[in-house]
Amino acid sequence: MAKKGSRRRRKTVLTLLLASIFAPIILYTDSRSGFSDSIPSSKLTEKDLNLVSLHDNAKLSVIVQESTGAVHEPSHGTYPESLTNSFTISKVASGKLTSQGEYKSRVLSATSEVSELTNDETSEKSQNEELIRESHFETDNKILQVVKGGSTANGYKENTTVEKITMSASLKTDNIAVQFNQEKENEKTGEINLRSRPDKGSSKTVTLPNSLVLQLRDQLIRAKVYLGLGSSRSHPTFIRELRARMREIQRVLGDATSDSDLPKNAYDKLKAMELTLSKGKLIQDNCSAAIKKLRAILHSTEEQLRVHKKQTTFLSQLAAKTVPKGLHCLPLRLTNEYFINGIGQKKLTDQKRFEDNELNHYAIFSDNVLAAAVVVNSTVSHATNPEKHVFHIVTDKLNYAAMKMWFISNPPGNATIQVQNIEDLKWLTSSYSPVLKQLESKSMIEYYFKSQHANSDENLKYRNPKYLSILNHLRFYLPEIFPKLNKVLFLDDDVVVQKDLSALWKVDLKGKVIGVVETCGEKFHRFDRYLNFSNPLIAKNFDPHACGWAFGMNIFDLAEWRRQNITSVYHSWQNLNQERLLWKLGTLPVGLVTFWNHTLPLDQSWHLLGLGYNPNLDHKDIEKASVIHFNGNLKPWLEIGLPKYRNYWSKYVNHDQVYIRECNISP
Repeated sequence: MAKKGSRRRRKTVLTLLLASIFAPIILYTDSRSGFSDSIPSSKLTEKDLNLVSLHDNAKLSVIVQESTGAVHEPSHGTYPESLTNSFTISKVASGKLTSQGEYKSRVLSATSEVSELTNDETSEKSQNEELIRESHFETDNKILQVVKGGSTANGYKENTTVEKITMSASLKTDNIAVQFNQEKENEKTGEINLRSRPDKGSSKTVTLPNSLVLQLRDQLIRAKVYLGLGSSRSHPTFIRELRARMREIQRVLGDATSDSDLPKNAYDKLKAMELTLSKGKLIQDNCSAAIKKLRAILHSTEEQLRVHKKQTTFLSQLAAKTVPKGLHCLPLRLTNEYFINGIGQKKLTDQKRFEDNELNHYAIFSDNVLAAAVVVNSTVSHATNPEKHVFHIVTDKLNYAAMKMWFISNPPGNATIQVQNIEDLKWLTSSYSPVLKQLESKSMIEYYFKSQHANSDENLKYRNPKYLSILNHLRFYLPEIFPKLNKVLFLDDDVVVQKDLSALWKVDLKGKVIGVVETCGEKFHRFDRYLNFSNPLIAKNFDPHACGWAFGMNIFDLAEWRRQNITSVYHSWQNLNQERLLWKLGTLPVGLVTFWNHTLPLDQSWHLLGLGYNPNLDHKDIEKASVIHFNGNLKPWLEIGLPKYRNYWSKYVNHDQVYIRECNISP
């Protein structure tokens, strides 16, 4: 009797257990009978699933989906209608894909475990309940084993019906449909939020500029990665499709740099490629192989970038040294005209004006006829009283005739022009000027013109032969060149004057020698950028964080210069730097040390730099500046000049002038 009572109690417990498990499922099925997502109620075997997988290659089957693990889908991926019958996408918070097949497989696992309970001891009850709960969090690979293999690592066998699969699949239908419909709605309204990022301090997202171009380029990179993976090569159909998509994307992109350059079908091509890439993700069974491939591509790209940067720097420096054909033609044409017409002895204006301190005097040192002409024309055109302005232009022997002929043929209104030949400065000899002695030395000439070393030099800009010209250093001999003048405004030949500069002669320099516009707004314009502070002589005398400044537009008090004997300071520093250990070549580093503690900062609006290298200057700042400076390699008269700034310079060139037309110099 005791045994019968024990068996009766045992059966009662088992019956109650089964009832507590199946009752909620049956009730939930009845409440969701409105969904038409069911499958015929026959046993779903491994053979059936394999046939489904092999039957329709165009569809993403349950088996293939579940073998991929976590797959990150594009934020706006869309799929053909034929695909949604077997694969409905839901983008969950973790970034993983969920599908109907995923939940079907999980219920397969759960119900198989329940069916085995009838053959086991009641002591296993807690273990089975735990397995049921964990079945919803198992990885996709384990779930696939339950669907395919008939047994799992725990020894449970598949024993369920398709009706149970339908019940579980319906659990997430609402969430999937809402998200999928939202994506479709975005497509209808034309909302494409590719490459979006959250706005700081706001829940809104900000779409990055040219996001479609960037997305297409990213797709090409991802496609190349898949082509190189072994698991992809074992699927020739996928490889053919991927190559075809890549050709389509390449045709769409072309030379486009912004979304507005793309054709109308660009978004359709993007969606098609995204679908193909999603298939590639499903094929991959080893994430480490993809990671290794991406790292290899990254390292290769970084090396290519380094090489291309080096080549670009070398070629840009080479282009900066060249003289365009038109600018080479112009001085030849002018020189020929000068000697044919016998104008050698003709004087430009009254000599007395060259030494009148009541007038505004400018110093320009240049061998570029057209550049010097633009400086003069732009200054005169904005001058309130042009007749009070005197321009002193010093050039070399080769360009002297051409420079003089130009200003005889094209006088700048009522302004006065003096053209001097550097050869007439008899006092300027190598015995007097240390820099002239250095520039004429064999080692210096070899440094500039040994092109086989240029490509490996980190400071290629210092190899520009302009630094070999004494014209570049004449700014340090202003008191000697103009012995009777008290104030001179120095202008480089790559500047354009946009306002009247007469007020600069009224600036009180307060005992300083030079008025400058400081450039310490950026870190690389401080003293340690130009000087070698590892040398104790430099470290002892200067502050590495001191503000730098720029040549190009500087007002000089020549009387104070003479009183403080600044020229001798310049000579002493040049002698100390014979081996180029204190600074590299150029005039700015030696200017910083020569005029240390002798500078007066001017308002920033007087002089704006960067038009020869910085494409991101503010248009308002350019318009506001009195003088704009094309410092850098991208000069406006060169083909490599920045097109957006060229008009600021070219509008002061008279393209109707006969010599300009004959030499085909175009705006």
